Amino acid sequence: MLSKKEQRLRRARQTRIRIANQGVARLTVNRTNLHIYASVISGDGGKVLATASTAEAEVRNALGGSGKGGNVAAAKVVGTRVAEKAKAAGIEKVAFDRAGFAYHGRVKALAESAREAGLQF
Repeated sequence: MLSKKEQRLRRARQTRIRIANQGVARLTVNRTNLHIYASVISGDGGKVLATASTAEAEVRNALGGSGKGGNVAAAKVVGTRVAEKAKAAGIEKVAFDRAGFAYHGRVKALAESAREAGLQF
């Protein structure tokens, strides 16, 4: 029987294969209990082009210094920030890679705030 993490990674694998065939940059999300991380990875070489997370000092300050990165408000800040960094790097269109996590709660909040900040996916 597969562990919870193995099940999530199994779900993520199919999405990553589909995105690789498209050949576009992907916005990938990873969440833990304390933090949420987002990276824009190039479609051709797999290079990280932009990244944002609740572990960054600027994001923690924007959240009021509470350091609480495991909530929807923090995910919205990270989504906006990663979209701004991606646009600064010249990326407008990405494919959303939720890494097997359910499109719900923090993952959904990050995606919607990235869309509002101008990323297309």
